[in-house]
Amino acid sequence: QLQASGGGLVQAGGSLRLSCAASGCTFTSYNIGWLRQAPGKERELVAAITWSARSTYYADSVKDRFTVSRDNTKNTVYLQMNSLKPEDTALYYCAAGNTWPLTRYRYWGQGTQVTVSS
Repeated sequence: QLQASGGGLVQAGGSLRLSCAASGCTFTSYNIGWLRQAPGKERELVAAITWSARSTYYADSVKDRFTVSRDNTKNTVYLQMNSLKPEDTALYYCAAGNTWPLTRYRYWGQGTQVTVSS
């Protein structure tokens, strides 16, 4: 089970840190992705990290602004979001899977809303 948190309302240029806490699964066995879906748009993978944290992935739209990290001792993955833009407004999900690139997911968290005002 995955639990995402940390969303909220922030002004453009601001920052938020999302957390994805895992329970009931072997967290350290899974690659974790952060996905987002805005109204009327397809869901997209914005960042991902391998189980060992040796590899990461960022969508072009968030590269150099978002940073994904994980603390396996706390069964938690983080998404630090800086220089937020109104187009980052979306429902953000975390998901776990075994593939890399991360294209299939075994576990999903509930979403946390991020709203960026201009």
